[in-house]
Amino acid sequence: MDIEKLSDKIVAGDRRALARAITLVESSRADHRAEAAELIEVLSRKTDAQAIRIGLSGTPGVGKSTFIESFGKMLTGKGLRVAVLAVDPSSARSGGSILGDKTRMELLSRDPNAFIRPSPSGSHLGGVARRTREAVSLCEAAGFDVILVETVGVGQSETMVAEMSDLFVLLLAPAGGDELQGVKRGIMEIADIILVNKADGDLKPTAIRTCADYAGALRLLRKRAYDPEDFPKAMTVSALQRDGLEKAWGEMTALTEWRRENGHFDTRRAAQAQFWFEEEVKQALLAQLQTGIARDALVRIGADVAEGRATPTRAADRLLREIGALPR
Repeated sequence: MDIEKLSDKIVAGDRRALARAITLVESSRADHRAEAAELIEVLSRKTDAQAIRIGLSGTPGVGKSTFIESFGKMLTGKGLRVAVLAVDPSSARSGGSILGDKTRMELLSRDPNAFIRPSPSGSHLGGVARRTREAVSLCEAAGFDVILVETVGVGQSETMVAEMSDLFVLLLAPAGGDELQGVKRGIMEIADIILVNKADGDLKPTAIRTCADYAGALRLLRKRAYDPEDFPKAMTVSALQRDGLEKAWGEMTALTEWRRENGHFDTRRAAQAQFWFEEEVKQALLAQLQTGIARDALVRIGADVAEGRATPTRAADRLLREIGALPR
């Protein structure tokens, strides 16, 4: 593969080249991984563009796809280029994914200023695919102004997206819980803005009460150094009627600008780069367990554990010493 030529096409905004590059970084083949690493490095030298990276999570049925389509159309209407990286849960049995997010966003998928890429989560935990971070870098190099990363959204643990985004938006449904639910640690602690969706029709009064509950809960959380006085905050929106989206975007841009002006934006990106370096090291160490020698040792030592000849703790220590992960 001609990496230089591919990188030039990506910087020029070639959507087909971008799609091909994302397929490359998602591949687990050793030769593709080497090419993907080279491509990311080449692009980092050719462009220093910085998009606004927005992570978006929420429970199934909260209206993430509808929100993204309405929000994305509003942004493209302002002349902004929007990339959507939607992560779809993979089956624990078959390993397959539906990848239907693009079908749901029918209007946005036809918008020339939008790019939608669904990806399977695979076995990666944290609500995102393992290579979503690299896909974000590719979209940034391709000149997109806003990058939306939609997690699989299944609960309190979908926090990995916060390590690859500048803003983390949590989408909630009306009557999704009282104030006690709001003070739960985990996903609440990393949210920058909470949007209570479906604030329309008969659900509007409920949405307003839910928003008030979560706003009260946010005031009980410990203050973060990278937040201005009135953040994090809770707001109501209606993706269906496109109500409150302009205000939400205004709050997102205001928070981003404040962090840029006060030095938090670059500091957080530097910390995220350090985080992903450590993640790559961990994944490389885990990959050692897939080698032939390690697999044989797993079977042999695992049999000792199953038959009671060794405890799991002692057996694990023995395995790691055999494959060289620990000193003998």
